[in-house]
Amino acid sequence: MRFTSEQRLDDGVLEREFTLGEIPGTLWTPESAAPAPLILMAHNNGLPKGEPRLVARARQSVAYGYAVATIDAPGCGDRPRSAADEQARADLRRAMRAGEPVDEIFESFIGPLVEKAVPDWRTTLDALLALPEIGGPIGYSGWMALGVRLAVAEPRIAAAGLFAGGYVPRAQREEARQVTIPLLMLLQWDDEGNPRQRALDLFDAFGAKEKTLHANPGGHTGTPWFEVHDGNRFFDRHLK
Repeated sequence: MRFTSEQRLDDGVLEREFTLGEIPGTLWTPESAAPAPLILMAHNNGLPKGEPRLVARARQSVAYGYAVATIDAPGCGDRPRSAADEQARADLRRAMRAGEPVDEIFESFIGPLVEKAVPDWRTTLDALLALPEIGGPIGYSGWMALGVRLAVAEPRIAAAGLFAGGYVPRAQREEARQVTIPLLMLLQWDDEGNPRQRALDLFDAFGAKEKTLHANPGGHTGTPWFEVHDGNRFFDRHLK
């Protein structure tokens, strides 16, 4: 892991950009000298690590005493996209304009994106845990499909906050039964791109004994800010 930039922000948060091989990432840490528990934070469906809503959530979590890290996995953010990814995105735009079904296009796009992302996140976690300023346990926050796959593949993750705001491939819907860590799931009740019943069925499928669903009225980007604080309190119960 090589840090490429560093700045101390107005609220005392230390923000550092890093590279790990071909993986670009950002790490935010609090001022405290004690090792901090870590939250891995991912935006839905491969949006860039610098997306303002993700950065705002990360800095708020640091204020609660967490280290927070995010990366651009393969095909995500500014990393190169394959010809198949580009074709799937073009097909998706065309189908949405025409009002055609899009589930199979999402399957061809999101499924491989998740599978390629998980190894990079695990490699990043290995490197982060070698830093003296980071301790355990580990939480995950954000992109639902990736969170399900990562929770199954990575036993070091102790709790997860999942956003029901993006397409979840059929493989991850099946894997949900294997997810037994504590969960907090956020659902926007009127999300036009996320069928409500599918999200409720997924919540029901999770194998966790401790799982909580927070549903709020409004569309895809209307999640109330207080849910960020509730999410950090959820992590406080399981990571501290």
